[in-house]
Amino acid sequence: MSQDIIGDIHGHGDRLEALLQTLGYRRRNGAWRHPTRTAVFVGDLIDRGPGQLRTLELVRAMIDAGSARAVMGNHELNAIAWATPHADIEGDHLRTRVGPKGEKNRHQHAAFLSEVGADTPEHRAWVDWFYQLPLWIEESSFRVVHACWSPGHAAVLKTRLGDQGRLTPGDIDAASRPGSDIYDAVDALLKGVEVELPGGATFTDKDGHVRSAIRTRWWDPQLGSLREAYIGPSGVTLPDGDVPPDSRIAEPDRPTFIGHYWFDPEGPRAPASRRVACVDYSVAKGGPLVAYRFDGAPELSASNFVAV
Repeated sequence: MSQDIIGDIHGHGDRLEALLQTLGYRRRNGAWRHPTRTAVFVGDLIDRGPGQLRTLELVRAMIDAGSARAVMGNHELNAIAWATPHADIEGDHLRTRVGPKGEKNRHQHAAFLSEVGADTPEHRAWVDWFYQLPLWIEESSFRVVHACWSPGHAAVLKTRLGDQGRLTPGDIDAASRPGSDIYDAVDALLKGVEVELPGGATFTDKDGHVRSAIRTRWWDPQLGSLREAYIGPSGVTLPDGDVPPDSRIAEPDRPTFIGHYWFDPEGPRAPASRRVACVDYSVAKGGPLVAYRFDGAPELSASNFVAV
């Protein structure tokens, strides 16, 4: 069956319904369905937008009906960690709720919490459901992962999680602790490869946070300078320097679909490379919600993007 790969929704349920309708899906027996196609969501279903529950209920109904699949995004991972008590710090959680960092985390998570209520039974139920989302979907002809397909990191996770790639409550502690193999692997797949800037250099990201590391165009095996590799807000001045060899990843062996990267909503919708397509065009900042219609071709085409 052909696939429609749908980008980060971030609680914009109205935009999702409009995109599904444009793609030819219709609501039948409680779920949106297509006679010949399946939707695949790249994660980041929650946070930021005005229709958190509308989005989640729609996506869950489609998954239950067999008309969609979804992978976990970093926002679903963050939601699990925010709701999970810290084993070593009494009164706190794996994603901290205290201090300035806790205020930043709660602000990022505010739209979701405002609809489900912090620490309510409904909140707990949705967090439990997030565990059902795999970290990747891998078929013979394509792959879906939220941010980055790093074969080495994926191998670490397959050894621990199996081919289904689902975290369990027993994994989330290690996946939230910097320095562990599972943390590094989950971080790479759900947040992408980042490179620390030399000389203490920093820049300000899209949310106004100061960063000392850049996201990189991991799908380009010819990465050279930091400026060539950089993904992020325009107008950022970066220091001289090259991407370290251990931050470079081979081009994927099959079409690979990602979200996460807030591609320019005013720019052209086109594959990032012949085998990588990003379907995140910044819907949470007023951009379009984007899908890629995949029918099995081994190389990707700009003509397959659909947006509302």
